[in-house]
Amino acid sequence: MEKKKVFVSGCYDMLHSGHVAFFKEASQYGDLYVGIGSDETIRQLKNRKTIYSEKERLYMVKAIRYVKDACINSGSGIMDFIESVDRIRPDIFVVNSDGGSDAKRQFCEERGIEYIVLERKPEAGLKPRSTTALRKEATCSIPYRIDIAGTWIDQPYVSEYGGGWAITASIEPTHEFMERGGMSTSTRNAAKKIWPYELPSYNEEMMARLLFCFENNPENEGHVSGAQDAIGICISGLSRHFYEGRYWPEKIETIHNEDILDWLENHLCIVPMFPRRPGCSVVEGKNITVENVKALTEAASRCWEAIMKKDLEAFAKAFQASYDAQVALFPGMIQPGVEDYIEKWKDNALAWKMLGAGGGGHLLLVVDKISDNAIPIKIRR
Repeated sequence: MEKKKVFVSGCYDMLHSGHVAFFKEASQYGDLYVGIGSDETIRQLKNRKTIYSEKERLYMVKAIRYVKDACINSGSGIMDFIESVDRIRPDIFVVNSDGGSDAKRQFCEERGIEYIVLERKPEAGLKPRSTTALRKEATCSIPYRIDIAGTWIDQPYVSEYGGGWAITASIEPTHEFMERGGMSTSTRNAAKKIWPYELPSYNEEMMARLLFCFENNPENEGHVSGAQDAIGICISGLSRHFYEGRYWPEKIETIHNEDILDWLENHLCIVPMFPRRPGCSVVEGKNITVENVKALTEAASRCWEAIMKKDLEAFAKAFQASYDAQVALFPGMIQPGVEDYIEKWKDNALAWKMLGAGGGGHLLLVVDKISDNAIPIKIRR
């Protein structure tokens, strides 16, 4: 009886024992074929050079005894394997539990391919390995920022129409998020130039001020990165900051209550889409009015109140209202392809928004229960 063809896909830029264990388990279903992300795909998704070139990665993966054959995927983005699959015509598509997605599942259904999700399981006697964990151990633990409500109010050309709060949370780097994805990676990269490995034990607001000034050189003309990025990275816990016509907030309030932070972690999760495209301008066609800014600030205030009460229904309504106000102010946030992702997740979420300035990147979802295909958050204590 002819063995079935099994397909897996990934970047494998830091090949480790977890990958080998995954290949071993996947190969139990048949002859294993591996699609490898190209150097260009990794550059687009991660905004960095590869550690190993695609030729080296292809050589190493092919040398693993569980692999029947391997190739460099010719496509781009997180679905770069389409041509490889159509050429190899596998019977089974295997993913890790943290590498699956509705898009991959639907892709397999359309082609009559069996879709299998495997849990990460290390070889006996070895510790669990993941690329994200290795990068965290080997490089730095600088946090990311998520903006929950009031996005754009930290820009003076918005808050001059009416003061209000922005709500952010500092999250642990438990996942390697894409660049140009609304996670404040540009500010995080600036922070890494000051503190290469971790934030020092120092006054958090002073660190945020330092990072804001470091990133926004007064001699440079053009866009000024909003203060919420530096605050969201440097100030632990959940924060809200009040802006009224200035770059730096008038006041900052921070919550470290464990019950509230645990509650948020149980009801917020992240879904990757695609990096904001080069040349994309989310400020073109902006519609900044007193009415629209008021809708944004009032929604952010209701959002905070709901979080303090741990009222999920009220939180979801205010969260959605804040995002709707953002889009009313900056319709350019909705770039081609964004609505397709929102449509896929609407039935699984109580509310949704794009992180950061939009145009692509990541969706932040308010949910009753976190889906296996979404990324949970860990708020930095």
